[in-house]
Amino acid sequence: MTMQRRAFVASSLALASPAWAHHGWSSFDQDRPLYLEGRATKVMWRNPHGELELELPEKLALPPDLKQRPLPKQSADVDGPGLLAKAQLPTRTDRKWLVELAPLTRLQAWSVEEIKPGTQVAVLGFTHAGEKGDAVLRAEYLFVGGKTYGLRSSPA
Repeated sequence: MTMQRRAFVASSLALASPAWAHHGWSSFDQDRPLYLEGRATKVMWRNPHGELELELPEKLALPPDLKQRPLPKQSADVDGPGLLAKAQLPTRTDRKWLVELAPLTRLQAWSVEEIKPGTQVAVLGFTHAGEKGDAVLRAEYLFVGGKTYGLRSSPA
């Protein structure tokens, strides 16, 4: 193999690697929205989407006002009030969850400031069916600093 060919293969693999770890909506149970709240312990503000590690308190509870929270309008048709009404706590006991946010361009469209470690954050989103696999939540709504952001699409 020529030097140019090796360089091409190596660069192609490097570019493809992030895509191997990325997964779409189909692996998440969108019929069972979960509510998580805690402290961001690690933040990765990068593409293909922002991520944060969320450390939950020992006792997690649904906020009494959750069903009445005002939600921002999005360009996608999302039944936000329906998701809030169906929100549940996870049944698994993991104290740390990886939360997948939106792509950086969408976070910028919502004017979400980069979340810093130590920030209190709440999210409503979806995990894998039956809560199988890693403790990963794909965020639909982000609650931070007294603001609510819809992450499925851009602001309407």
